Amino acid sequence: MLDADLKTQLKGYLERLTQPVELVASLDDRPAAREMRELLEEIASLNDKVTARFDGDDARRPSFSISRAGHDMGVRFAAIPMGHEFTSLVLALLQAGGHPPKVEADVIEQIRSLDVELKFETYMSLSCHNCPDVVQALNLMAVLNPKVRHVAIDGGLFQDEVESRQIMAVPFVYLNGEPFASGRMEIADILAKVDTGAAARDAARLGSKPAFDMLIVGGGPAGAAAAVYAARKGIRTGIVAERFGGQTLDTLGIENYISVLETEGPKFAAALEAHVRAYDVDIMNSQKVVSLEPATQPGGLASVVLANGAALKARSVILATGARWRNVNVPGESEYRNKGVAYCPHCDGPLFKGKHVAVIGGGNSGIEAAIDLAGVVSHVTVVEFADQLKADAVLVRKLNSLPNVTVHTSAQTTEITGDGSKVNGLKFTDRRNGEQHTIELAGVFVQIGLVPNTEWLKGVVELSKYGEIVIDAKGTTSAPGIFAAGDVTTVPFKQIVIAAGEGSKSALSAFDYLIRTPTVELSAAA
Repeated sequence: MLDADLKTQLKGYLERLTQPVELVASLDDRPAAREMRELLEEIASLNDKVTARFDGDDARRPSFSISRAGHDMGVRFAAIPMGHEFTSLVLALLQAGGHPPKVEADVIEQIRSLDVELKFETYMSLSCHNCPDVVQALNLMAVLNPKVRHVAIDGGLFQDEVESRQIMAVPFVYLNGEPFASGRMEIADILAKVDTGAAARDAARLGSKPAFDMLIVGGGPAGAAAAVYAARKGIRTGIVAERFGGQTLDTLGIENYISVLETEGPKFAAALEAHVRAYDVDIMNSQKVVSLEPATQPGGLASVVLANGAALKARSVILATGARWRNVNVPGESEYRNKGVAYCPHCDGPLFKGKHVAVIGGGNSGIEAAIDLAGVVSHVTVVEFADQLKADAVLVRKLNSLPNVTVHTSAQTTEITGDGSKVNGLKFTDRRNGEQHTIELAGVFVQIGLVPNTEWLKGVVELSKYGEIVIDAKGTTSAPGIFAAGDVTTVPFKQIVIAAGEGSKSALSAFDYLIRTPTVELSAAA
């Protein structure tokens, strides 16, 4: 199961164990069970503190639990955790074996204080780059609190459960037998949903913070770069974000960030956060900003209001809220989201193995998605509004070489249909002759570009007709002391390297504003 490099890597990690770890497998006669047994035997052979047993009695087979010897920690994999989930396996082993998690002390205390029985089930795929964050968060909760249990289930290995529960997007989490959440989540997001008093405590804590010299809103490449540049100036810097890493978390491969030959989006996002944490930056993650009140005069304090009611004050603000996938906005899209309508082919593609799917969009992202899906599903239909595909020629040539792909150009999607519980088709109009067409399929992947996250800024700063924040060459907006950077702005070419550069520039511009603008007394700015 493990090649020589992985064995060496894992053996090194297992040297950090301080407590004995026990792996207990519940197996059946499927080939996957034999692979699981082989994997567990190999792990046990790498360190004397790890033992493996194969007499488990769990009903979901094949699966295995990871616990500290003598304890039932409630961590289980109904999967062979390789691919993106190999890191989840390693962390579960280390945490069960006594290695301290890299989580803030107050988060650990919050997990341990949960006084309710929580049984989580996470359906994931081994090719999903969003799933490990959810799996690792819930595994840690199970390690730290005996009332929490978690099983990570490979949807490809347990197709019967996927079908019966009509799961069409991953990660998808059940709590105590009921749907809990879908999509990428961090541990703070999960705790906010299960700890009913968390929001009020969080609001009180955040609202009591002293004013920042520079507050960055958004944790993607632009926001991270701005935070680093601001902190290096020695000023009080804060960064507030819904999810650190932004859209890079939804990107599988990154091959055009200069000096980094290739990497994966989640790894890049983790590196961004690590770089910011190396400086004196107050990171406020998993926080949604709902409004901004610029200072009434230069040198005064702006107010950034969070969804929990807390208000953060700052002498300057950098808006780096990025963009999100654009919706096609036709009947059926919202009704069948996560029930056949998907936006991440890498995450959800394996759930449609052997089925017919469509990709809406003929740009680079759409054609890359179609090529990726063609290797998994039985057939891919590409639906493009324009009269020709807009993707790079090399991608179009690759697409045209695939035998199980059909392309419709000049095609306007009019409806995504379903049977009430899941997608069963797509309707489009041929714009050349007005003919109506219906395609029977199981899934629709929407890949039609991005929309800036600026709805909450209407009337606060000037926006373009596309909803982007209008900035000048220095990243200055129409409001005093408010700057912006990255995909949320009018700067052309939405690329990671450009966003990072713009974030750095905006921080330098904001710092220049700070040193040239006299500070208004706090009482006058309130």
